[in-house]
Amino acid sequence: MVHEGAETPAAAVYGHRLSTVVPSSVTGETNYDLADADLAYKLHYLRGAYYFPAGDAVRGLTIKSLKDPMFPWLDAYFPLAGRVRRAEDADGVDGAAARSRRPYIKCNDCGVRIVEARCDRALDEFLRDDDTDRIRQLCYDKVLGPELFFSPLLYIQVTSFKCGGMALGFSWAHLIGDVASATNCFNTWAQILSGKKPHPTTLEPPNKPLAAVVAAAAAPPRSVKPVGPIEDHWLVPSGRAMASYSFHVTEPALKRLQSSAAAGTFELVAAVLWQTVARIRPSKDVTTVTVVRTDTAARSGKSLANEQLLGYASSSSSAPVAKAGVAELAALLAKGNVVDETDAVAAFTGDVLVYGGASLTLVDMEAVRPYELELKGQRPVHVEFGMDGVGEEGAVLVQPDAGGRGRVVTAVLPKDEVDALRAALVGSALLLQDAAA
Repeated sequence: MVHEGAETPAAAVYGHRLSTVVPSSVTGETNYDLADADLAYKLHYLRGAYYFPAGDAVRGLTIKSLKDPMFPWLDAYFPLAGRVRRAEDADGVDGAAARSRRPYIKCNDCGVRIVEARCDRALDEFLRDDDTDRIRQLCYDKVLGPELFFSPLLYIQVTSFKCGGMALGFSWAHLIGDVASATNCFNTWAQILSGKKPHPTTLEPPNKPLAAVVAAAAAPPRSVKPVGPIEDHWLVPSGRAMASYSFHVTEPALKRLQSSAAAGTFELVAAVLWQTVARIRPSKDVTTVTVVRTDTAARSGKSLANEQLLGYASSSSSAPVAKAGVAELAALLAKGNVVDETDAVAAFTGDVLVYGGASLTLVDMEAVRPYELELKGQRPVHVEFGMDGVGEEGAVLVQPDAGGRGRVVTAVLPKDEVDALRAALVGSALLLQDAAA
């Protein structure tokens, strides 16, 4: 079934049409338990936009040809087609007071939403527009609730540009998996579309709550912000409007940065952003940051999982972060210096904000490989990720660019800080440029 969605006259993207894709075979009334780590990310939503120019990759592709491989794809990833439910209160069970009405996914084959949209601009022009919040326009803007049992876990938006190019936008509920899970999942769909045998998926072993439950009176981990409790509308209202801004750290700029300090690429780029945000917030303490890191060595091999490492880093220097050296801040972000709170956050019994909650959040996506998604053997010319559900402290996502030599950075900050961030970066010696440059 297809119906017309509401249009926003001022937006470049318009004419939204929604439909649904379900697994090709009946899953049955199966329940998929959510791990404690999954529930820690329940208020966040990953958005990913993949850009393909006009040419062989998109020529002849129709919405039907994009949908057809989704039916067998959802057979393998059947929890994506389910809906969130809550368990009944279970009095008398250890930890029940903290985990009563625990959410889980009812695998009832309700399906994922497909969104067709059009853009009245050419792809190159759209990417060059410095003032466009591209991710918000290309990724369908929905969250879970207030009626959880009706809310899809995944939206896939197909946007056709005036020039013949195309963008694939994925809106992914973070509780079903982290960015590594999401990109691997999208890559599997593309492999089926291309007629290749996809990598096998693994949803077992089943998720179980941690054996040790933190006492209700225990202090919350420092890297997250307790909120709520949240009922059935899984988005914490922010007191300030948030916006995304993407830019490109070119290879020459990155080499200059690397020559100035002996540190990892993520640590150096994140340190520059930490310093810059501190400068545009002169009246606010930015001495501590939350660090979220994708580490392939720590993964279990499950296809859907939230297995990111999570912790915090702090500057104990008497000098303010805004005046600290990049090398000094980068050293604080090194793996050995970040205080790991991954298990503590998963075991904490309350609802939390991870991204932008307790502090500015720096997200390491160095190990993520979004450019492995190919259409007819062609990779996207550009991929950028964003996040919804980010708290007022903001978040910065750092990922490799199309060539792997530079970096794409997406900053999700209060809207009134974006212009100040842009001005500070353009005026820096690093000569950071727009992602489309």
